[in-house]
Amino acid sequence: MNLEPGAERANPLTRIIDAALRRADGWLPFDRFMALALYAPGLGYYANDSRKFGRMPASGSDFVTAPELTPLFGRSLARPIAEALDHTATREVWEFGAGTGALALQLLDALGDRVERYRIVDLSGSLRERQQATLASHAHKVEWLSELPERMHGVVVGNEVLDAMPVRLLMRGAGQWQERGVVAQGAGFAWADRATDARPPVEVPGPHDYLTEIHPQAEAFVATLADRLERGAAFFIDYGFPESEYYHPQRAMGTVMCHQGHRADADPLADVGAKDITAHVNFSGIALAGQEAGLSVLGYCSQARFLLNSGILPLMEQASLAERAMAARLIHEHEMGELFKVIGFAAGEPWDAIGFAEGDRTHTL
Repeated sequence: MNLEPGAERANPLTRIIDAALRRADGWLPFDRFMALALYAPGLGYYANDSRKFGRMPASGSDFVTAPELTPLFGRSLARPIAEALDHTATREVWEFGAGTGALALQLLDALGDRVERYRIVDLSGSLRERQQATLASHAHKVEWLSELPERMHGVVVGNEVLDAMPVRLLMRGAGQWQERGVVAQGAGFAWADRATDARPPVEVPGPHDYLTEIHPQAEAFVATLADRLERGAAFFIDYGFPESEYYHPQRAMGTVMCHQGHRADADPLADVGAKDITAHVNFSGIALAGQEAGLSVLGYCSQARFLLNSGILPLMEQASLAERAMAARLIHEHEMGELFKVIGFAAGEPWDAIGFAEGDRTHTL
């Protein structure tokens, strides 16, 4: 620990991180720090009572996700999910990190009797209360869990879930790789690097300094899901890149970002517990983790192409002008259409999934 004399640690979450630092001889790898900042019970960002999701800063929210922008997102997504339910002969949908419950409501409304049970796996007690209120009309179908069961059947959905899983930071300086971690400094925290044998999954050309992430927790999550999902499918929607783009020599500052009050910043060591911390997804690593655990990749494409394949345009034609404007943000290249990607998996025999009918980029993974 490197606390200055008299430094006050009034924030309860900060004190929890301090205790973890003491147990770790004063240095925490970033993934451990990120896990506490986001998920420490009752105090971490996703475990506390802050509003988080909303369209505008005036609501007290920090960011907006696709289901909050427009119900056309969930109505479009319902089509490939219905196809997957039919192909796998299952009647359950599993959603990870259900946010406000907006996507669950859209899917339940659209899928109707195709779904017998909608199971939500979410670590946030405060968000669970919002989900229960949102989903009151479907309460007889919805069940909440705090962990994965041993066996699963059905279709899994994860919208902006993988980006919130803790990442390890690797820093190349003077040609040497080190792992970046966190130490206490004064009343706050600071970066500190240590020697490591860890490396990015591909060599990053060039001698220049380079900061990046590796994703063992997200990849382990997909592998565990593959082990438990005996029959069904999974669709993950998130911002990220294939490996060749993720570890491009020009992406030298990494992808870790924070969101607070609908503004982005790159300092996860400030306002700990009061803002979101995310990293882009390495979809090549996610695909490989699923394949090695026995899943088949159904496809991989941009969010825009997935939603277009899934029929969002006819839905937009029937919507109001304001609704069309919001839905356009989901597919415009300069908004969410290109940065966000969708990857699909099958547990069992794969099929030509409608969401990847055109524009499939699996060959780039």
